[in-house]
Amino acid sequence: MTRHFSHVIATGVFWLGMYLALVLAPLFVLLIGPTPPGLGFLWDLSMALGFAGLGMMGVQFVLTARFRHATTPFGIDIIYYFHRYVGIVLLVVVLAHPILVIVDNPATIAFLNPFGAPWHMIAGTVSLLALIAVVVASVWRKALGLAYEPWRWTHTALSVAAVVFALVHIEGVQYYVASPWKRLLWRVFALTWIAVVCHVRLIRPYLLRRRPYRVVSIAQERGDAWTLALEPRGHEGISFQPGQFAWLTLGGSPLLMTEHPFSFSSSPTLPGGRLEFTIKELGDFTRTIGRVPLDAVGFVDGPYGTFTIERHPAPGYVFIAGGIGIAPIMSILRSLADRGDRRPLLLVYAYRRWERMTFRDAIEELRARLNLTVVFVLEEPPPEWSGERGWITREVLDRHLPEDRRLRHVFVCGPEAMTQAIERQLRGLGLPLSHVHSELFELV
Repeated sequence: MTRHFSHVIATGVFWLGMYLALVLAPLFVLLIGPTPPGLGFLWDLSMALGFAGLGMMGVQFVLTARFRHATTPFGIDIIYYFHRYVGIVLLVVVLAHPILVIVDNPATIAFLNPFGAPWHMIAGTVSLLALIAVVVASVWRKALGLAYEPWRWTHTALSVAAVVFALVHIEGVQYYVASPWKRLLWRVFALTWIAVVCHVRLIRPYLLRRRPYRVVSIAQERGDAWTLALEPRGHEGISFQPGQFAWLTLGGSPLLMTEHPFSFSSSPTLPGGRLEFTIKELGDFTRTIGRVPLDAVGFVDGPYGTFTIERHPAPGYVFIAGGIGIAPIMSILRSLADRGDRRPLLLVYAYRRWERMTFRDAIEELRARLNLTVVFVLEEPPPEWSGERGWITREVLDRHLPEDRRLRHVFVCGPEAMTQAIERQLRGLGLPLSHVHSELFELV
């Protein structure tokens, strides 16, 4: 286990170093060879921030390209969160570029006038406006009422526009890129970013079209949830580890960018390559799951994620779930039952009402096949309820965690606020941080 964690940390440090290198390399390369005379600290800092900002914009495409070797040390959910918050930092860096120029030379504010500014300065302004729109629409998507599918198209189009107009701006200004080989360098960067976009939006969807699935059953669960079962058509399917997830497209082409991320809720040992996803009615797309016709065509891009016991061997496990966060944990429990695993397990599962608790009956069936202790926590319990009430608090965890708690690995999945609160509680109870694993399923 020590070697495993050392390898994970070393791999993570390597990819973080790669990120910094990709962001800063263009700036360092531009400083090689003849450079224009310095025009003061603020001016040169502004130019450096502009080039670094464009480097960050290009790497944003790489972060969401789902390259497994790069995402495995962190988990793709963490990569997507990193992508989101780096986008905010990126906007601050790029905004600082024109602000510092104007502070250094107030006359340059005239370049913001679209009716009198040179074309390359207009391109810079358009790039900045596109980037602002990307960040605002991403951070406040739900508050603005933007549906998922239109947002994805808009997000991609605006992101590409921001990069293209920024490159036009650099080409026109020619500061630090006057020499032919430096202009060629930026064109190589641009082609690389375009290639990443084409891989994500065209090549990968095209390959998925050659490996279709079909919907073979739809079962209603408690709590406005549905279990959707698919089987591969004309191929052997995919192998996944219990607890992982995939992007699912239903009833259309993967080229249409209508995919949504869902956790597997089935054991990976189901015959015939069968996959099951348990999906709660929470949004525009998920509210239609119950009406998906049998034999509908589906496409599965996966598996992804590190929320799996396969990466974390331990003498026993603790699972903490809230709401539909039980889905990946059910995949793990079912897999352990299929293997005949008798290690001690604790499941702490929080829900609002008893009668709506998803998988309540399936969990009871698993007790007979596993060495499983279950603690249900109800926010609105029935009058006769004698179990835990309210939320999963530190006191609840301290009552039920086993004596060997520091040896167990803990898997937490649920709403983001709940997950963060439980992580704090577990740290307060002395559990090693390396033994706590969370799934952040609110990716966008």
